[in-house]
Amino acid sequence: MPVSTSSQGTPLWQRRTTRAQWLQYVAWLAGISLFLLCWKVISDNTMWVFVEDAGRQGSDLISRMMPPRWEYASVLWKPMWDTLNIATLGTALGIVMAFPVAFLAARNTTPHPLVRSLALTIIVSSRSINSLIWAMLLVTILGPGVLAGIIAIALRSIGFVGKLLYEAIEEIHPTPVEAISATGASRLQVMNYGVLPQIMPAFAGISVYRWDINIRESTVLGLVGAGGIGLQLNASINSLAWNQVSVIFVMIFATVLVSEWVSARVRHAII
Repeated sequence: MPVSTSSQGTPLWQRRTTRAQWLQYVAWLAGISLFLLCWKVISDNTMWVFVEDAGRQGSDLISRMMPPRWEYASVLWKPMWDTLNIATLGTALGIVMAFPVAFLAARNTTPHPLVRSLALTIIVSSRSINSLIWAMLLVTILGPGVLAGIIAIALRSIGFVGKLLYEAIEEIHPTPVEAISATGASRLQVMNYGVLPQIMPAFAGISVYRWDINIRESTVLGLVGAGGIGLQLNASINSLAWNQVSVIFVMIFATVLVSEWVSARVRHAII
């Protein structure tokens, strides 16, 4: 903290300098101004008459969802199985592609800075595009179906797994690596015995966590034709069969709860 002295020579402690205090005031003023500007833009583009009626419309929609049409659940088992397959296979494919990309992106394992830049570009490109957008593009290219959903989940997973994994690689302890290198081991042996043992717990946790996320994301891919239970959800909404929509919501919710429990147990067992 800055220190000044009084006329009697007594030290006066201040939390900030005058310049820092004014900079803080300016930053707060800029932030509040930006918030008000954004609120004005949102307000000007919002039809408040619909917002005022939202409560009545919401209660009316919920009333049409009740009671759920439970017999419709028998139609949903196969689409839900497809959704689980999309999430699992897409995650596995994404992990396979992300693993080498992470080693190329980490500073302490990349063979060349240009290679690292290329690997980071792949990671950023994957993370910047949502899986639903990937699915829309792939349905256009490959046609509707589960395959487009699997590849969409895989392409989205590369960036997530690759980023967290290359950060884990950069944070490894250098002593085991230096000790193995001092024995004359090859680069591959150093990776195998010095790097992999340190990152495998993190890698396993990242993989299971991404699988848990992908189950949630794969439930909506069917809205653009990429297979899974989203197809039934889209069809039920378009036909205004709200009692079927409520059954789909319940099944998705139960599946997410089970996947959360499984991923938590697996992470606990591994880590």
